[in-house]
Amino acid sequence: MAISYLFVFIFGLIVGSFLNCVIYRLEVGKSFLKGRSFCPDCKHDLSWLDLIPVFSYIFLSGKCRYCDKKISIQYPIVEILTASIFLSIFNLKFEIFNQFENIKFENLIGITFLLIISSLLVIIFVFDLKHFIIPDRVLFTLIGIVFLYKVFEILSLDNWNLISNFKFQISNFLLSAIGASGFFLLIYLISRGKWIGFGDVKFAFFMGIFLGFPNIIVGLYSAFMIGAIIGVGLILAKRKKMKSEIPFGPFLIIGTSIAFFWGNQIINWYFNLFL
Repeated sequence: MAISYLFVFIFGLIVGSFLNCVIYRLEVGKSFLKGRSFCPDCKHDLSWLDLIPVFSYIFLSGKCRYCDKKISIQYPIVEILTASIFLSIFNLKFEIFNQFENIKFENLIGITFLLIISSLLVIIFVFDLKHFIIPDRVLFTLIGIVFLYKVFEILSLDNWNLISNFKFQISNFLLSAIGASGFFLLIYLISRGKWIGFGDVKFAFFMGIFLGFPNIIVGLYSAFMIGAIIGVGLILAKRKKMKSEIPFGPFLIIGTSIAFFWGNQIINWYFNLFL
């Protein structure tokens, strides 16, 4: 079992290294599908020794071996974060490594779907944190993948009336997406874009399709609460002022993660308080 977790973690580190490449090339407007990795400062092509996730950063003391410029701490953080998320997906959601002989095609598709979604969310998280922008190319890809998977997931059910189930589930996700996006659009219009950006409006649409009702409520509530706590903390620490901009995308992503993994437990806990 330990070997399986190690494999997943290493795979996550490798994917995280690739995500760093995608983030940088989105920043400079270059394609990430072609061309070798290079130093952002001196533009020297990197060898495989420079590209070993985390270990290259440590071995090189956080500096480029060719120009001696400092390497951003973003690189090992994204690699470790991605690896940790991959571990969480396998550990908390599927736990299939104990029963390889019982793995179903739907499970493999589901795991692949979550790994892709989490990878795209890491890109959005870092990009919005750095540039206060949620890139449309990534977000629209995210929405498209989620919608297609939801259709596949519903059609793969083999229990009761397929047509009724399909209509109910699709209506749930679409209404959740329209409701969440409409709520954010209202905030955007009232504040004239000062409180949230239009990218957040579009991201709320993704949250609705991905989470559905009632988990979308948990996701949005968690995002607002965590955002408020961190925002007040930054102001008290004099790192930000009342009128300072704070990217909301990362909080929406954290709220989405909380709702996806623990939404049902949180909802049950909340209702049990009143029973």
